[in-house]
Amino acid sequence: MSPEFLLTSLIIVASPGTGAIYTIAAGLTRGSRASVLAAFACTLGIVPHLIAAIMGIAALLHASALAFAIVKYAGVAYLLYMAWQTLKEHGALKVETKADPRSAWRVLRDGLAINLLNPKLSIFFVAFLPQFIAADEASPMARMLELSGVFMAMTFIVFALYGLFAAAMRDKVIGRPAVMAWLRRSFAAAFVALGAKLALTER
Repeated sequence: MSPEFLLTSLIIVASPGTGAIYTIAAGLTRGSRASVLAAFACTLGIVPHLIAAIMGIAALLHASALAFAIVKYAGVAYLLYMAWQTLKEHGALKVETKADPRSAWRVLRDGLAINLLNPKLSIFFVAFLPQFIAADEASPMARMLELSGVFMAMTFIVFALYGLFAAAMRDKVIGRPAVMAWLRRSFAAAFVALGAKLALTER
């Protein structure tokens, strides 16, 4: 495993994005268990993109402007939906003081959807990972799966750390309505900004 791949992957994973923001928000509003679930869901959302890359669907997504636009704007719409839910204190980012089994499914569903509807992840597996597979690699498929596994493990660990740190701060902010209102607006604005960034993204 090359140091270049590990360093580049860490930078990509650690950079603030939809998954990181969602995991932090889950930790603040629902606690440590929800933050780990959110990290797991965001990581799980990578799997379909890996499968798409292996099956060649990602290449089609990269080549077809229409296919890319459909997935992209579905992702934009979902991010705007998340922003609305956050402002209205509904959905997976609703502040809870006690565990609700149904909330765990909402956290998993939203975290999965956030990454599933991000077309740039498919392009990532087509354009980025092959750079670290040697031309004379005996088993390029196995190598790609290995690199993908490392990337997903890093995603889960980094996101979980973000979420657990946020959950540790939960008790300090959850009892302060003004602070929670500011955080809610900030998360909503972040989802809108990320939606706008995705809308402007080209293949």
